[in-house]
Amino acid sequence: MGNKGIQVGVIGAGSWGTTVAAMTSANASTMLWARRESLTSEINEAHTNSDYLPSFTLPESLVATCDLEQIVSRADVIVMAVPSHGYREVARQVAEHLRPWVPVVTLSKGLERETRRRMSQVTEEEMPGHPVAVLTGPNLAKEILGGQPAASVVAIDDHRIAGELQRLFSRPSLRVYTNPDVVGCEVAGVVKNVIAISSGMAHGMGFGDNTRATLITRGLAEMTRLGEELGGDTATFAGLAGMGDLIATCASTQSRNNTVGRRLGEGESIDDIVSSMNMVAEGVKSCPSVLELAGEHGVEMPITEQVVAVCHDGLSAKDALAALMDRDSKPEHD
Repeated sequence: MGNKGIQVGVIGAGSWGTTVAAMTSANASTMLWARRESLTSEINEAHTNSDYLPSFTLPESLVATCDLEQIVSRADVIVMAVPSHGYREVARQVAEHLRPWVPVVTLSKGLERETRRRMSQVTEEEMPGHPVAVLTGPNLAKEILGGQPAASVVAIDDHRIAGELQRLFSRPSLRVYTNPDVVGCEVAGVVKNVIAISSGMAHGMGFGDNTRATLITRGLAEMTRLGEELGGDTATFAGLAGMGDLIATCASTQSRNNTVGRRLGEGESIDDIVSSMNMVAEGVKSCPSVLELAGEHGVEMPITEQVVAVCHDGLSAKDALAALMDRDSKPEHD
C-alpha cells in the first residue's frame, strides 16, 4: 500500500474531517464526502469550508462530493470522520460500496450511546474483514490546518498497515507515531472529552490553574483506570493519545467540550449551549455511556459522575465541584 496512486476517501466534512482530508491530499489523491451540496460546491469552487474552518484555504487538489458510492468504491483507504451518534448508520452505508480488505481509519472520539461500543468496534461489526485503525492525539483542527508543529498517533495492531498510514497522514508540521493499542487510544480519546467539560466548568466559575490542574490530573487517573480495565496499555495514557490530548482539550478555547464546560460554569443551561453549537461536543453525548461502562467494570470515576449529573440531571456546576471536594480523603495512588 504505497502512497503513490493511493485513493483516500474521507467521510464527513466537519472541521477535523476536512483538516485530515487536506493533509492527506498532499500525499495521495483524496476525496471528501459531505451531506450538503452547498458545502461540496464551496469546497470545490472556493476551496473553503466557511461553516467549520473560516479563514482557511483548502488545497485545490482536494475534491468534495455528496456521492458516497463514488468515493467509497474507489477508495484504497477510508477515513471515517462521523460523530459517534450517527456513526453506525453511515458505516452501514459505506459498507455497501467498500472493496474487500480496504483499511478503515476512525477519527471519532465517542461511544455509541445504546451499546457503549467504541467506534472501532462499531466499524468491525458493520465492515467485517476490514483492518480498523484509529487516528488520535492532541490535534486541534485549526492549528493543524494552520501548519503549527504537532504530533498524532495512528493505532492499529498490524505494523505494516500502521507504517503505511503513518506515511499517509504525516506532514512536515505533523509528526505521526504508531501504537498497537487501539483500545487504550480510543478510551483515552473518549474520556478526555468528559474531563475537558469539567475543566471548562472550573474556568467558567472563575477558578484558576490549580483547580484545572487538579481536574486534569485526577481525570487522567480516571481515564487510566478505565482503560486498563478494558485492556489498554498503561503507557498509552501517559502518551499523546492520553495526557497529550487531555492537556490540549482541557486548555484550549478551540475545544468544543471545554467550551461547553465553560458556559455551564458561567450558568448557561445545557440545552441552550448545545442548540447554539454547529458542531458536536462528543463529551456531552458520551459521558453517560462512559459512566455506565465504568460501572459495569467496577471502575470509580467521580469526575465523570459529576459531569453526567450536570449535563443530564440538572445539577449545577457549583454543586458538582462541591460534591467532588466533599469526597472522603484517600491515598493518591490507591
